[in-house]
Amino acid sequence: MDLIPQPRRTRTEGGTFELGAGTRLEVGRGAEPTARWLRGVLGPATGLDFPAGAGGERGSTVRLTVDPALGREAYRLTVGPDTLRLTGGDAAGVFWAAQTLRQLMDPAAFRRAPVRRDRTWTVPVCDIEDRPRFHWRGFMLDVARHFMPKDGVLRHLDLMAAHKLNVLHLHLTDDQGWRPEITRYPRLTEVGAWRHRTKVGLRESPLWDERPHGGYYTQDDLREIVAYAEDRHITVVPEIDIPGHSQAAIAAYPELGNADVVDTAALPVLPHWGVNPNVLAPAEATLRFYENVLAELLDIFPGTFFHIGGDECPKEQWRASPAAQARIAELGVADEDALQSALIRHFDRWLADRGRRLIGWDEILEGGLAEGAAVSSWQGYAGGIAAARAGHDVVMCPQGQVYLDWRQADGPDEPVPIAHVRTLEDVYRFEPVPAELTAAEAEHVIGTQANVWTEVLDSPRAVDYAVYPRLVALAEVAWSHLPAPAERDWSGFEARMRAHYARLDALGVEYRPPGGPLPWQRRPGVLGRPLDGPPPIV
Repeated sequence: MDLIPQPRRTRTEGGTFELGAGTRLEVGRGAEPTARWLRGVLGPATGLDFPAGAGGERGSTVRLTVDPALGREAYRLTVGPDTLRLTGGDAAGVFWAAQTLRQLMDPAAFRRAPVRRDRTWTVPVCDIEDRPRFHWRGFMLDVARHFMPKDGVLRHLDLMAAHKLNVLHLHLTDDQGWRPEITRYPRLTEVGAWRHRTKVGLRESPLWDERPHGGYYTQDDLREIVAYAEDRHITVVPEIDIPGHSQAAIAAYPELGNADVVDTAALPVLPHWGVNPNVLAPAEATLRFYENVLAELLDIFPGTFFHIGGDECPKEQWRASPAAQARIAELGVADEDALQSALIRHFDRWLADRGRRLIGWDEILEGGLAEGAAVSSWQGYAGGIAAARAGHDVVMCPQGQVYLDWRQADGPDEPVPIAHVRTLEDVYRFEPVPAELTAAEAEHVIGTQANVWTEVLDSPRAVDYAVYPRLVALAEVAWSHLPAPAERDWSGFEARMRAHYARLDALGVEYRPPGGPLPWQRRPGVLGRPLDGPPPIV
């Protein structure tokens, strides 16, 4: 069986279970959402109705039940000649069992309508027991640099569900765009969601796209995304990046910037990339502004975690700003790093008072880690190790291993030849838990995620190419209980992937094929730099 992620235990027998017009669903309490999903997704693909009730003598039965004894997100899938049982430790476990069932069927089960009306659908007789290694199995999608319309986000949620990923981290704001509607501050989307032109490629590129670019999500759009994710047992973690990466907000409301050292009223939404010196002013008015922003978003995003960024915040303006220096004296902190830490601690307390938890990039370690905060360790393993040893939860996402906008091969055919090569095998051999941690410290590694930044990914097709198939490997790393990286069965995974590509084809994913880019994906020289030069870091 070519299942991805690889289950914990499988046993196969001879024979098949047949799904047909007489196949019925018996649905236990707590399993109703998965029954709706089966009818709504497998129904259109197969042309079957899956009516409720027992199959009896004339038809087979699919039974969906919840058994808490199995544990959180765990499941057992038992297939016999006449009965197919999906049993989950909770509602999520039943849903993950249904994803495995879909893979046991023909790849046409991943389509939106039948490609043949007369086909017979079968599932091999087998017994599968499975549970995830990590409970944070994530994918970070940057919609700030290049906006992705709502339907594209919903599509990625479907793709995540198909691979048992359960956290969508949405990077909603940056220097180049503000994406969530905030009713109290309409200029955030009237002004901050749009830029007049866009750099094509990285900083050294001489190329520009002179077309305006932008877009935003209404609050109802965001509620729809959250509800769609919840139906697929995915939590959406929003990110509002502060105090750096904030020029789009400053362009909309110049008083948010350090107006005593820069003409903030003249700052546009940033049209190019890189670490930007224009950061938020560390004033009380700025805190109140972002409290109001977060208050509206907490009403939309019910998950435990809220991401506040905290990365790449240059301190030059704070060093030059009399107002920022007065703020350092007022708070009694040592320096600019400690000033950022005080700001992060403020929002840590603010979120905790509302029953939420702050998570940020590993720069929030600078000046002291906010109590109760969790860390997204992106600069490598060091930040995650330090946080775990201090008793803080960690999501491991080091750029050298799981930044999926990094190129997948050397050579002129790569459409986005940035940074260092990270192949499918590289991602498959990624280990989220650093060997330096003790067993107790390793318990603080709550999961892992892959990150895709979209500075040079200017369309959904480009995102597909960068993300897939490498996100499939990350999904297996996050779910399956794999051996040490050097001992992993790469050839076995590669063989299972050969079958999985047919499923991605049926889903319409424009992944990077094993043999290299497709003709439309070949755009040599688009970044305006020689490919044999030193690889830049985004």
